[in-house]
Amino acid sequence: MSRYRLNGKWRTSDDDRTLPVISPVDGSVIGGVHEFTHAEIDQVFATARQAQPHWFARPLAERTDLLTRFAHRLAESAAEIGDLLMMEVAKARKDARDEVVRSADYIRHTAEDTKRIIGETQFSDAFPGQARDKLAIVHRVPLGTVLAIPPFNYPVNLAVSKIAPALATGNAVVLKPPSQGALAALKVCELAYRAGIPPEVLQVVTGRGSRIGDYLVRHREVNMITFTGSSATGADLARKAGMVPLLLELGGKDPAIVLADADIEAAADDIVAGAFSYSGQRCTAIKRVLVMDGVADRLVAAIAERTAKLTVGDPRDDAKITPLVDADAADGAEKMVRDAVAAGAVLVHGGTREGNLMHPTVVDHVDAEMDLAWVEPFAPVLPILRVSSPAAAIRLSNRSEYGLQAAVFTRDIDTAIQIAARLDVGTVQVNGRTARGPDHFPFLGTKASGMGTQGVRPSIEAMTRVKSLVVNLRAKDLALN
Repeated sequence: MSRYRLNGKWRTSDDDRTLPVISPVDGSVIGGVHEFTHAEIDQVFATARQAQPHWFARPLAERTDLLTRFAHRLAESAAEIGDLLMMEVAKARKDARDEVVRSADYIRHTAEDTKRIIGETQFSDAFPGQARDKLAIVHRVPLGTVLAIPPFNYPVNLAVSKIAPALATGNAVVLKPPSQGALAALKVCELAYRAGIPPEVLQVVTGRGSRIGDYLVRHREVNMITFTGSSATGADLARKAGMVPLLLELGGKDPAIVLADADIEAAADDIVAGAFSYSGQRCTAIKRVLVMDGVADRLVAAIAERTAKLTVGDPRDDAKITPLVDADAADGAEKMVRDAVAAGAVLVHGGTREGNLMHPTVVDHVDAEMDLAWVEPFAPVLPILRVSSPAAAIRLSNRSEYGLQAAVFTRDIDTAIQIAARLDVGTVQVNGRTARGPDHFPFLGTKASGMGTQGVRPSIEAMTRVKSLVVNLRAKDLALN
Protein backbone atom coordinates (compact mmCIF):
# COMPACT_ATOMS: atom_id res chain seq x y z
CA MET A 1 0.00 0.00 0.00
CA SER A 2 1.15 3.57 -0.66
CA ARG A 3 -0.33 6.86 0.50
CA TYR A 4 -0.93 9.76 -1.85
CA ARG A 5 -2.62 13.14 -1.86
CA LEU A 6 -5.67 13.92 -3.94
CA ASN A 7 -7.23 17.36 -3.65
CA GLY A 8 -5.20 17.99 -0.53
CA LYS A 9 -6.41 14.86 1.28
CA TRP A 10 -4.51 11.67 2.02
CA ARG A 11 -5.66 8.48 0.29
CA THR A 12 -4.41 4.89 0.25
CA SER A 13 -3.84 3.15 -3.07
CA ASP A 14 -4.27 -0.50 -3.93
CA ASP A 15 -1.10 -2.51 -4.47
CA ASP A 16 -1.77 -2.90 -8.19
CA ARG A 17 -1.85 0.90 -8.57
CA THR A 18 1.52 1.44 -6.93
CA LEU A 19 4.57 1.98 -9.14
CA PRO A 20 7.77 0.72 -7.46
CA VAL A 21 10.81 2.98 -7.53
CA ILE A 22 13.95 0.90 -8.07
CA SER A 23 17.34 2.38 -7.25
CA PRO A 24 19.92 2.33 -10.06
CA VAL A 25 22.55 2.23 -7.29
CA ASP A 26 21.90 -1.28 -6.02
CA GLY A 27 18.66 -2.48 -7.63
CA SER A 28 16.68 -2.23 -4.39
CA VAL A 29 13.07 -1.07 -4.21
CA ILE A 30 13.28 2.18 -2.24
CA GLY A 31 9.62 3.11 -2.35
CA GLY A 32 6.51 3.35 -4.47
CA VAL A 33 4.24 6.00 -5.92
CA HIS A 34 0.58 5.96 -6.78
CA GLU A 35 -0.40 5.56 -10.43
CA PHE A 36 -3.11 8.15 -11.01
CA THR A 37 -6.15 7.28 -13.09
CA HIS A 38 -7.67 9.63 -15.66
CA ALA A 39 -10.62 10.25 -13.35
CA GLU A 40 -8.29 11.23 -10.51
CA ILE A 41 -6.40 13.55 -12.86
CA ASP A 42 -9.69 15.22 -13.72
CA GLN A 43 -10.31 15.83 -10.02
CA VAL A 44 -6.82 17.31 -9.62
CA PHE A 45 -7.32 19.82 -12.41
CA ALA A 46 -10.84 20.73 -11.29
CA THR A 47 -9.55 21.49 -7.80
CA ALA A 48 -6.63 23.52 -9.19
CA ARG A 49 -8.99 25.58 -11.36
CA GLN A 50 -11.22 26.37 -8.39
CA ALA A 51 -8.34 27.21 -6.05
CA GLN A 52 -6.21 29.32 -8.39
CA PRO A 53 -8.28 32.55 -8.34
CA HIS A 54 -8.28 32.52 -4.54
CA TRP A 55 -4.52 32.00 -4.50
CA PHE A 56 -4.00 34.91 -6.91
CA ALA A 57 -6.30 37.06 -4.78
CA ARG A 58 -3.95 36.72 -1.83
CA PRO A 59 -1.51 39.64 -1.57
CA LEU A 60 1.71 39.18 -3.49
CA ALA A 61 3.74 39.79 -0.31
CA GLU A 62 1.84 36.94 1.36
CA ARG A 63 2.47 34.50 -1.49
CA THR A 64 6.17 35.33 -1.62
CA ASP A 65 6.46 35.05 2.15
CA LEU A 66 5.07 31.51 1.98
CA LEU A 67 7.60 30.67 -0.71
CA THR A 68 10.41 32.00 1.47
CA ARG A 69 9.22 29.76 4.31
CA PHE A 70 9.19 26.86 1.84
CA ALA A 71 12.79 27.64 0.86
CA HIS A 72 13.85 27.65 4.51
CA ARG A 73 12.30 24.23 5.15
CA LEU A 74 13.89 22.86 2.00
CA ALA A 75 17.35 24.05 2.98
CA GLU A 76 16.93 22.49 6.44
CA SER A 77 16.05 19.15 4.78
CA ALA A 78 18.96 19.12 2.32
CA ALA A 79 20.58 16.04 3.86
CA GLU A 80 17.39 13.98 4.06
CA ILE A 81 16.11 14.82 0.57
CA GLY A 82 19.60 14.73 -0.93
CA ASP A 83 20.20 11.21 0.35
CA LEU A 84 16.85 10.06 -1.05
CA LEU A 85 17.70 11.71 -4.36
CA MET A 86 21.08 9.97 -4.34
CA MET A 87 19.43 6.56 -4.17
CA GLU A 88 16.70 7.41 -6.70
CA VAL A 89 18.91 8.71 -9.52
CA ALA A 90 22.44 7.62 -8.49
CA LYS A 91 23.73 11.14 -8.02
CA ALA A 92 26.77 11.54 -5.78
CA ARG A 93 25.79 12.33 -2.20
CA LYS A 94 27.38 15.80 -2.15
CA ASP A 95 25.94 16.75 -5.56
CA ALA A 96 22.47 15.56 -4.52
CA ARG A 97 22.53 17.65 -1.35
CA ASP A 98 23.89 20.63 -3.28
CA GLU A 99 20.95 20.33 -5.68
CA VAL A 100 18.53 20.74 -2.78
CA VAL A 101 20.37 23.77 -1.39
CA ARG A 102 20.51 25.33 -4.85
CA SER A 103 16.77 24.79 -5.17
CA ALA A 104 16.11 26.61 -1.91
CA ASP A 105 18.21 29.52 -3.17
CA TYR A 106 16.18 29.54 -6.39
CA ILE A 107 12.92 29.82 -4.47
CA ARG A 108 14.22 32.73 -2.38
CA HIS A 109 15.49 34.60 -5.42
CA THR A 110 12.21 34.04 -7.25
CA ALA A 111 10.17 35.28 -4.31
CA GLU A 112 12.19 38.49 -4.20
CA ASP A 113 12.26 39.04 -7.95
CA THR A 114 8.50 38.56 -8.31
CA LYS A 115 7.94 41.56 -6.05
CA ARG A 116 9.97 43.66 -8.49
CA ILE A 117 7.89 42.83 -11.57
CA ILE A 118 6.11 46.09 -12.27
CA GLY A 119 3.91 47.23 -15.12
CA GLU A 120 3.82 50.53 -16.95
CA THR A 121 1.46 53.32 -17.86
CA GLN A 122 1.27 55.25 -21.12
CA PHE A 123 -0.89 57.97 -22.61
CA SER A 124 -2.48 57.64 -26.03
CA ASP A 125 -0.94 60.78 -27.54
CA ALA A 126 2.42 59.05 -28.07
CA PHE A 127 0.90 57.59 -31.26
CA PRO A 128 0.39 59.94 -34.24
CA GLY A 129 -3.08 61.45 -34.56
CA GLN A 130 -4.17 60.53 -31.03
CA ALA A 131 -5.27 62.93 -28.35
CA ARG A 132 -4.23 62.64 -24.72
CA ASP A 133 -7.56 61.12 -23.79
CA LYS A 134 -6.66 57.53 -22.92
CA LEU A 135 -4.38 56.06 -20.26
CA ALA A 136 -3.24 52.43 -20.49
CA ILE A 137 -2.29 50.67 -17.26
CA VAL A 138 -0.33 47.55 -18.20
CA HIS A 139 0.30 44.75 -15.70
CA ARG A 140 0.87 41.00 -15.62
CA VAL A 141 -1.60 38.31 -14.55
CA PRO A 142 -1.19 34.52 -14.14
CA LEU A 143 -2.04 32.10 -16.92
CA GLY A 144 -4.07 29.76 -14.71
CA THR A 145 -2.97 26.18 -14.13
CA VAL A 146 0.59 25.27 -15.08
CA LEU A 147 1.51 21.67 -15.87
CA ALA A 148 5.14 21.22 -14.75
CA ILE A 149 7.12 18.21 -15.98
CA PRO A 150 10.74 17.97 -14.72
CA PRO A 151 13.26 15.26 -15.74
CA PHE A 152 14.98 12.52 -13.77
CA ASN A 153 18.43 14.10 -13.74
CA TYR A 154 17.46 17.15 -11.65
CA PRO A 155 14.06 16.16 -10.26
CA VAL A 156 14.28 18.62 -7.36
CA ASN A 157 15.94 21.66 -8.93
CA LEU A 158 14.03 21.52 -12.20
CA ALA A 159 10.76 20.94 -10.36
CA VAL A 160 11.39 23.95 -8.13
CA SER A 161 12.43 26.13 -11.09
CA LYS A 162 8.94 25.54 -12.51
CA ILE A 163 6.94 25.58 -9.27
CA ALA A 164 8.39 28.75 -7.70
CA PRO A 165 7.73 31.28 -10.50
CA ALA A 166 4.31 29.75 -11.20
CA LEU A 167 3.14 29.99 -7.58
CA ALA A 168 4.73 33.37 -6.94
CA THR A 169 2.79 34.90 -9.82
CA GLY A 170 -0.54 33.42 -8.73
CA ASN A 171 -0.83 30.28 -10.84
CA ALA A 172 -1.82 26.83 -9.64
CA VAL A 173 0.61 24.00 -10.42
CA VAL A 174 0.10 20.37 -11.32
CA LEU A 175 3.47 18.66 -11.03
CA LYS A 176 4.18 15.45 -12.94
CA PRO A 177 7.55 14.30 -11.59
CA PRO A 178 9.60 11.64 -13.37
CA SER A 179 9.02 8.11 -12.14
CA GLN A 180 12.71 8.02 -11.19
CA GLY A 181 12.89 11.04 -8.91
CA ALA A 182 9.24 11.09 -7.85
CA LEU A 183 9.97 10.22 -4.21
CA ALA A 184 12.22 13.25 -3.76
CA ALA A 185 9.74 15.50 -5.58
CA LEU A 186 6.93 14.36 -3.31
CA LYS A 187 9.04 15.13 -0.22
CA VAL A 188 9.72 18.61 -1.59
CA CYS A 189 6.01 19.29 -2.07
CA GLU A 190 5.24 18.09 1.45
CA LEU A 191 7.64 20.73 2.72
CA ALA A 192 5.76 23.33 0.68
CA TYR A 193 2.50 22.31 2.35
CA ARG A 194 4.08 22.51 5.80
CA ALA A 195 5.26 26.01 4.94
CA GLY A 196 1.64 27.03 4.36
CA ILE A 197 1.26 26.71 0.59
CA PRO A 198 -2.24 25.28 -0.02
CA PRO A 199 -2.12 21.71 -1.39
CA GLU A 200 -4.94 22.64 -3.78
CA VAL A 201 -2.61 24.97 -5.73
CA LEU A 202 0.38 22.59 -5.77
CA GLN A 203 -0.73 19.10 -6.66
CA VAL A 204 1.34 16.11 -7.70
CA VAL A 205 0.31 13.50 -10.25
CA THR A 206 2.49 10.39 -10.39
CA GLY A 207 2.59 7.44 -12.74
CA ARG A 208 4.18 6.23 -15.94
CA GLY A 209 4.40 8.84 -18.66
CA SER A 210 3.38 6.17 -21.16
CA ARG A 211 0.06 5.79 -19.34
CA ILE A 212 -0.88 9.34 -18.37
CA GLY A 213 1.44 11.65 -20.32
CA ASP A 214 -0.86 12.23 -23.30
CA TYR A 215 -3.88 12.69 -21.07
CA LEU A 216 -2.08 15.34 -19.03
CA VAL A 217 -0.75 17.45 -21.90
CA ARG A 218 -4.07 17.35 -23.75
CA HIS A 219 -6.16 18.13 -20.68
CA ARG A 220 -8.61 20.98 -21.25
CA GLU A 221 -7.75 22.56 -17.89
CA VAL A 222 -4.06 23.07 -18.69
CA ASN A 223 -3.20 26.72 -19.34
CA MET A 224 0.56 26.31 -19.77
CA ILE A 225 3.10 23.48 -19.97
CA THR A 226 6.69 23.74 -18.80
CA PHE A 227 8.69 20.63 -19.68
CA THR A 228 12.31 19.49 -19.48
CA GLY A 229 13.32 16.31 -21.29
CA SER A 230 14.32 14.86 -24.62
CA SER A 231 13.83 16.71 -27.89
CA ALA A 232 11.73 13.89 -29.33
CA THR A 233 9.35 13.96 -26.37
CA GLY A 234 9.22 17.75 -26.43
CA ALA A 235 8.33 17.83 -30.11
CA ASP A 236 5.60 15.23 -29.55
CA LEU A 237 4.28 17.21 -26.59
CA ALA A 238 4.15 20.41 -28.66
CA ARG A 239 2.08 18.69 -31.35
CA LYS A 240 -0.40 17.39 -28.79
CA ALA A 241 -0.68 20.53 -26.66
CA GLY A 242 -2.23 22.65 -29.39
CA MET A 243 -2.55 26.34 -28.53
CA VAL A 244 -1.31 26.02 -24.93
CA PRO A 245 1.76 28.20 -24.16
CA LEU A 246 4.92 26.11 -23.87
CA LEU A 247 8.27 26.47 -22.14
CA LEU A 248 10.52 23.63 -23.27
CA GLU A 249 14.07 22.73 -22.26
CA LEU A 250 15.21 19.87 -24.47
CA GLY A 251 18.34 18.04 -25.60
CA GLY A 252 21.78 19.27 -26.51
CA LYS A 253 24.99 18.31 -28.23
CA ASP A 254 27.03 21.13 -26.75
CA PRO A 255 30.43 21.63 -28.40
CA ALA A 256 33.63 22.89 -26.82
CA ILE A 257 35.60 24.71 -29.52
CA VAL A 258 39.30 24.87 -28.65
CA LEU A 259 41.40 27.31 -30.69
CA ALA A 260 45.14 27.09 -31.25
CA ASP A 261 45.95 29.88 -28.77
CA ALA A 262 43.84 28.44 -25.92
CA ASP A 263 45.22 27.69 -22.46
CA ILE A 264 45.19 23.92 -23.01
CA GLU A 265 45.51 22.93 -19.36
CA ALA A 266 42.66 25.21 -18.27
CA ALA A 267 40.52 24.10 -21.22
CA ALA A 268 41.07 20.44 -20.33
CA ASP A 269 39.97 21.11 -16.74
CA ASP A 270 36.73 22.70 -17.89
CA ILE A 271 36.05 20.13 -20.59
CA VAL A 272 36.42 17.14 -18.26
CA ALA A 273 34.29 18.81 -15.59
CA GLY A 274 31.69 19.79 -18.16
CA ALA A 275 31.59 16.42 -19.90
CA PHE A 276 31.54 14.08 -16.92
CA SER A 277 29.66 15.88 -14.16
CA TYR A 278 26.78 13.61 -13.06
CA SER A 279 28.09 10.99 -15.46
CA GLY A 280 27.24 13.14 -18.50
CA GLN A 281 23.51 12.95 -17.76
CA ARG A 282 22.96 16.66 -18.35
CA CYS A 283 21.58 18.49 -21.37
CA THR A 284 24.23 21.17 -20.78
CA ALA A 285 27.12 18.71 -20.62
CA ILE A 286 29.94 19.15 -23.11
CA LYS A 287 29.01 16.45 -25.62
CA ARG A 288 31.80 16.91 -28.19
CA VAL A 289 35.13 18.71 -28.55
CA LEU A 290 36.02 20.53 -31.77
CA VAL A 291 39.76 21.20 -31.52
CA MET A 292 42.25 22.74 -33.96
CA ASP A 293 44.60 20.16 -35.48
CA GLY A 294 47.76 21.89 -34.24
CA VAL A 295 46.89 21.54 -30.55
CA ALA A 296 44.75 18.39 -30.67
CA ASP A 297 47.43 15.98 -29.43
CA ARG A 298 48.18 18.15 -26.40
CA LEU A 299 44.52 18.61 -25.56
CA VAL A 300 43.67 14.93 -25.91
CA ALA A 301 46.57 13.97 -23.66
CA ALA A 302 45.48 16.51 -21.03
CA ILE A 303 41.84 15.32 -21.18
CA ALA A 304 42.89 11.66 -20.91
CA GLU A 305 45.10 12.40 -17.90
CA ARG A 306 42.27 14.11 -16.04
CA THR A 307 39.67 11.54 -17.04
CA ALA A 308 41.81 8.73 -15.65
CA LYS A 309 41.69 10.39 -12.22
CA LEU A 310 37.88 10.44 -12.00
CA THR A 311 36.50 8.14 -9.33
CA VAL A 312 34.03 5.54 -10.54
CA GLY A 313 31.51 3.67 -8.41
CA ASP A 314 28.88 4.20 -5.73
CA PRO A 315 27.26 7.62 -5.21
CA ARG A 316 27.24 6.95 -1.46
CA ASP A 317 31.03 7.18 -1.67
CA ASP A 318 30.77 10.47 -3.63
CA ALA A 319 32.18 8.85 -6.77
CA LYS A 320 32.27 11.25 -9.73
CA ILE A 321 31.03 8.62 -12.19
CA THR A 322 28.02 6.67 -10.95
CA PRO A 323 25.52 4.23 -12.50
CA LEU A 324 23.33 5.58 -15.27
CA VAL A 325 19.61 5.81 -14.63
CA ASP A 326 18.87 2.62 -16.59
CA ALA A 327 20.40 -0.05 -18.80
CA ASP A 328 18.99 1.47 -22.00
CA ALA A 329 21.13 4.59 -21.54
CA ALA A 330 24.25 2.47 -21.08
CA ASP A 331 23.37 0.24 -24.03
CA GLY A 332 22.93 3.19 -26.38
CA ALA A 333 26.15 4.91 -25.35
CA GLU A 334 28.16 1.69 -25.54
CA LYS A 335 26.86 0.99 -29.05
CA MET A 336 27.78 4.46 -30.30
CA VAL A 337 31.31 4.09 -28.97
CA ARG A 338 31.69 0.62 -30.44
CA ASP A 339 30.39 1.74 -33.85
CA ALA A 340 32.69 4.79 -33.91
CA VAL A 341 35.77 2.71 -33.08
CA ALA A 342 34.82 0.16 -35.75
CA ALA A 343 34.62 3.04 -38.25
CA GLY A 344 38.12 4.32 -37.43
CA ALA A 345 37.83 6.40 -34.25
CA VAL A 346 40.43 5.85 -31.52
CA LEU A 347 39.43 4.83 -28.00
CA VAL A 348 41.63 6.94 -25.71
CA HIS A 349 40.14 6.02 -22.36
CA GLY A 350 37.32 3.92 -20.94
CA GLY A 351 34.80 2.14 -23.09
CA THR A 352 33.97 -0.44 -20.41
CA ARG A 353 30.83 -0.89 -18.33
CA GLU A 354 29.46 -2.95 -15.46
CA GLY A 355 25.67 -3.08 -15.66
CA ASN A 356 24.43 0.52 -15.65
CA LEU A 357 27.86 1.81 -14.63
CA MET A 358 29.75 3.08 -17.66
CA HIS A 359 33.32 4.20 -17.17
CA PRO A 360 34.24 7.68 -18.43
CA THR A 361 35.07 7.34 -22.10
CA VAL A 362 37.11 9.54 -24.43
CA VAL A 363 37.06 8.83 -28.17
CA ASP A 364 39.48 10.68 -30.50
CA HIS A 365 39.46 11.05 -34.30
CA VAL A 366 35.66 11.01 -34.48
CA ASP A 367 34.46 12.27 -37.84
CA ALA A 368 31.27 13.80 -39.17
CA GLU A 369 30.04 10.48 -40.59
CA MET A 370 29.74 8.86 -37.16
CA ASP A 371 26.61 8.94 -34.97
CA LEU A 372 28.82 9.86 -32.04
CA ALA A 373 29.41 13.26 -33.65
CA TRP A 374 25.69 14.09 -33.70
CA VAL A 375 23.61 11.90 -31.38
CA GLU A 376 23.37 12.90 -27.73
CA PRO A 377 24.49 10.11 -25.38
CA PHE A 378 23.16 10.70 -21.88
CA ALA A 379 26.29 9.06 -20.52
CA PRO A 380 29.97 9.81 -19.70
CA VAL A 381 31.14 9.70 -23.31
CA LEU A 382 33.22 12.46 -24.91
CA PRO A 383 33.95 12.43 -28.67
CA ILE A 384 36.79 14.56 -30.03
CA LEU A 385 36.69 15.91 -33.59
CA ARG A 386 39.81 17.49 -35.06
CA VAL A 387 39.20 20.49 -37.31
CA SER A 388 41.39 22.65 -39.53
CA SER A 389 40.01 26.10 -38.70
CA PRO A 390 37.55 28.05 -36.52
CA ALA A 391 35.28 28.28 -39.56
CA ALA A 392 35.19 24.49 -39.80
CA ALA A 393 34.33 24.26 -36.11
CA ILE A 394 31.48 26.74 -36.54
CA ARG A 395 30.10 24.76 -39.49
CA LEU A 396 30.18 21.49 -37.52
CA SER A 397 28.55 23.11 -34.52
CA ASN A 398 25.74 24.65 -36.55
CA ARG A 399 25.03 21.46 -38.51
CA SER A 400 23.66 19.90 -35.35
CA GLU A 401 19.91 19.67 -34.84
CA TYR A 402 20.56 21.04 -31.35
CA GLY A 403 21.41 24.56 -30.24
CA LEU A 404 21.58 24.71 -26.48
CA GLN A 405 25.05 25.96 -25.56
CA ALA A 406 28.63 26.05 -26.80
CA ALA A 407 32.00 26.84 -25.23
CA VAL A 408 34.88 28.67 -26.92
CA PHE A 409 38.40 28.46 -25.50
CA THR A 410 40.83 31.13 -26.69
CA ARG A 411 43.01 33.93 -25.33
CA ASP A 412 41.69 36.30 -28.02
CA ILE A 413 38.43 37.83 -26.79
CA ASP A 414 37.78 39.53 -30.13
CA THR A 415 37.88 36.17 -31.90
CA ALA A 416 35.70 34.59 -29.20
CA ILE A 417 33.05 37.26 -29.68
CA GLN A 418 33.08 36.84 -33.46
CA ILE A 419 32.74 33.06 -33.18
CA ALA A 420 29.97 33.41 -30.61
CA ALA A 421 28.02 35.66 -32.97
CA ARG A 422 28.05 32.94 -35.63
CA LEU A 423 27.06 30.00 -33.41
CA ASP A 424 23.38 29.07 -33.53
CA VAL A 425 22.92 28.31 -29.84
CA GLY A 426 21.18 29.88 -26.87
CA THR A 427 24.33 30.60 -24.85
CA VAL A 428 28.04 30.74 -25.63
CA GLN A 429 30.48 30.30 -22.76
CA VAL A 430 33.91 31.90 -23.27
CA ASN A 431 36.75 30.09 -21.49
CA GLY A 432 34.38 28.09 -19.33
CA ARG A 433 32.33 24.93 -19.48
CA THR A 434 28.73 24.81 -20.66
CA ALA A 435 26.35 25.08 -17.71
CA ARG A 436 22.83 26.12 -16.83
CA GLY A 437 23.59 28.53 -14.01
CA PRO A 438 23.70 30.87 -12.32
CA ASP A 439 19.96 30.33 -12.20
CA HIS A 440 19.03 33.99 -12.64
CA PHE A 441 20.80 34.09 -16.04
CA PRO A 442 18.61 33.58 -19.13
CA PHE A 443 18.63 29.95 -20.21
CA LEU A 444 17.36 28.93 -23.63
CA GLY A 445 17.98 26.77 -26.66
CA THR A 446 17.50 27.08 -30.40
CA LYS A 447 16.32 24.49 -32.93
CA ALA A 448 15.59 21.13 -31.25
CA SER A 449 17.00 22.30 -27.92
CA GLY A 450 13.94 24.12 -26.72
CA MET A 451 11.32 26.82 -26.88
CA GLY A 452 11.14 29.92 -24.72
CA THR A 453 13.51 31.36 -22.14
CA GLN A 454 14.01 30.26 -18.55
CA GLY A 455 15.83 31.81 -15.61
CA VAL A 456 14.22 33.60 -12.68
CA ARG A 457 12.92 36.74 -14.40
CA PRO A 458 12.24 35.10 -17.80
CA SER A 459 10.29 32.26 -16.15
CA ILE A 460 8.19 34.74 -14.18
CA GLU A 461 7.34 36.51 -17.42
CA ALA A 462 6.66 33.25 -19.27
CA MET A 463 4.14 32.14 -16.64
CA THR A 464 2.17 35.38 -16.84
CA ARG A 465 0.54 37.40 -19.58
CA VAL A 466 0.22 41.10 -20.15
CA LYS A 467 -3.15 42.63 -19.36
CA SER A 468 -4.03 46.21 -20.19
CA LEU A 469 -6.58 48.43 -18.49
CA VAL A 470 -7.51 51.47 -20.61
CA VAL A 471 -9.00 54.47 -18.83
CA ASN A 472 -10.88 56.80 -21.18
CA LEU A 473 -10.45 60.37 -20.01
CA ARG A 474 -13.18 62.97 -20.53
CA ALA A 475 -12.05 66.52 -21.17
CA LYS A 476 -12.90 68.95 -18.41
CA ASP A 477 -12.46 72.67 -18.11
CA LEU A 478 -10.27 73.08 -15.06
CA ALA A 479 -9.29 76.34 -13.46
CA LEU A 480 -5.57 75.76 -13.24
CA ASN A 481 -4.60 79.33 -12.36
